[in-house]
Amino acid sequence: MNCFGCCGEDDIHKVSENGPFVPNNSASNNGGYYMKEAAPKETQAVKVQPIAVPAISIDELKEKTDNFSADSLIGEGSYGRVYFGVLRSGQSAAIKKLDSSKQPDVEFLAQVSMVSRLKQENVVELVGYCTDGPLRVLVYEHASKGSLHDILHGKKGVKRAEPGPVLSWVQRVKIAVGAARGLEYLHEKAEPRIIHRNIKSSNVLLFDEDVAKISDFDLSNQAPDMTARMNSTRVLGNFGYHAPDTYKHSLP
Repeated sequence: MNCFGCCGEDDIHKVSENGPFVPNNSASNNGGYYMKEAAPKETQAVKVQPIAVPAISIDELKEKTDNFSADSLIGEGSYGRVYFGVLRSGQSAAIKKLDSSKQPDVEFLAQVSMVSRLKQENVVELVGYCTDGPLRVLVYEHASKGSLHDILHGKKGVKRAEPGPVLSWVQRVKIAVGAARGLEYLHEKAEPRIIHRNIKSSNVLLFDEDVAKISDFDLSNQAPDMTARMNSTRVLGNFGYHAPDTYKHSLP
């Protein structure tokens, strides 16, 4: 499901020189979140829209994952472990328990608000979230056919895992086009635009009828504006891996 991460350096939502995010009333999705922005002559407030998915109780998540047991573990993404569970609503879900972070709740909730509004058929959908003290969980739709990595190389992290069945040419094209459309949406059509920065086969999830969806994009590592993002020369990605389009920036 890389599913998305919400920890690390947060260039979009981190407290900026202009001021921090502050809650309108509470940490629920009934209110909005506001960012105070210093102006030359007066203070302006920019409203961030309320969260568009429901909060899920920690009790339900513990119940559905057997208290986040190893038996429920289905993967480990860039920012936390992912567990399988069937929610009380009946929906199968990939439940991502994020790594510990000192990020303030209001920043995390502002990011959840933005991710909750990403609606495109080739981007993995957030269906819920949970905050309980330092614990933060993101709940995504479950990929019924696993990741592209599982099919090409075998299940990630499992010793001697066998690859899946060989994909036909038609399947390959459909998966490639779906992944490309998901990236196009994130990079060009989402508001604000999101640069994935870590695209690889394990972050391309497969659903019924070979529908491919992009996952594990990290909102917390976005530059504050599009100009800065497009002009950045910093090589991005996991250790040992860099997206092909970053190599031109890393050459002397």
